[in-house]
Amino acid sequence: MRDQHPDTTTTKSTTIEGPGSRGTAGRRGRRRRLAAAGTAAALALALAATGCEDSSETRSKSAPGQKPPGFVWDRSPGSIAAVGDSITRSFNACVVLSDCPESSWSTGTDTEVRSVALRLLGTAAGVSERTWNFAKTGAEVDDLPAQMAEAAARKPELVTVMVGANDACSDSADRMTPPADFRASFTGALRELRRTSPKSQVYVSSVPNLKRLWETGREDPIGRQIWKLGICSSMLGDAQDLGAAATERRDRVQRRVVEYNAILKDVCGKDERCRYDGGAVFSYRFDGDLLSRWDWFHPSKDGQSALAEIAYRNITAPAEPK
Repeated sequence: MRDQHPDTTTTKSTTIEGPGSRGTAGRRGRRRRLAAAGTAAALALALAATGCEDSSETRSKSAPGQKPPGFVWDRSPGSIAAVGDSITRSFNACVVLSDCPESSWSTGTDTEVRSVALRLLGTAAGVSERTWNFAKTGAEVDDLPAQMAEAAARKPELVTVMVGANDACSDSADRMTPPADFRASFTGALRELRRTSPKSQVYVSSVPNLKRLWETGREDPIGRQIWKLGICSSMLGDAQDLGAAATERRDRVQRRVVEYNAILKDVCGKDERCRYDGGAVFSYRFDGDLLSRWDWFHPSKDGQSALAEIAYRNITAPAEPK
C-alpha cells in the first residue's frame, strides 16, 4: 500500500548528534553509517533465520502548566498532521529497512493498526484526504521546526508529535543531544506552528523507555547480534555487559530520556492548545510481538497499534493526562 500523501522521504536509520553546536553534515554522516549497519543487520537476521525459528510565543497568560480559562480541547479533530521520526513513519514494521507509513500509529490506513486517524476520521478515504505525515526516518528534535512548518501550512486541526529517541541513541552517551538544545528545538517547533496555524491542537507523545527495550531484547540471540551492528549503541551496545561502566552508561541514557520527557511536558504545558501524554508511551512495556523482528528496536505493526490506542485514549479523554 502506498503512502496516502506522496513525499520525498528517504529512508534513514536511527542516529544522533553530539553535544553543543551540532553540524548537519556530521549528523547526516552518522545516519548513513547506521543505514549501512541496518543493511548488515538485515543480512545477519536472514542468515540467523536459516538456522533458527522464530515556546516564548506559545506561552499563554495563564500560570505555567495551566490552560487559559475558556479553552476547550477538541476531542474529535477532523484533520491530522504528523511530525517526528522513524516510529511515526512505521519504519521496519512491514518490510525490512523501509518506511511503512500506511501502518503509522498516527496517520496510517492499515485496518490492523487502526491508527489515530482511522479511529477519529472513520475510513481510509477520509484519512487519505485529511491527514499528512511529515515525519522523517532518522529525524532528531532539531529537524522538528522544519517539519512543523510544513504541517502548519496545511492548517490541521491536530498535530501529533513523537521525537527524541534518536537524540538519546548515539555512538556513545557523550554524543546525546544536550537538554538545552532539545528544549530550544522543541520550543522553536511550536513557534513555527503558531506562526501559521495558531489554532491547531498538538498531541505530544513521550520518548519511549530505551532501557526497558534493552532489558527486553538482550536475551534474544538474534536481537543481540543485530544490535552489535550499531543500533542505538549508547543504550543497546554490549547488551550482555553488566559491568559498572556499561551499567552507568545505560543509566546515563535513561536519565537523559527522562530529561527529554520533562522538557516535552514543560514546553507543551505552556502552550494553550498542547496536550502531553503524561508519560504513557515511556511507561508502556514494548516487548515480544510489539517490536520489529528486523531490528528489535522499532515497533512492529502490533506495536504501532499499541501506540495508536495510547494516543487515541489521551486525545479523546475529557482531561489531559497528568
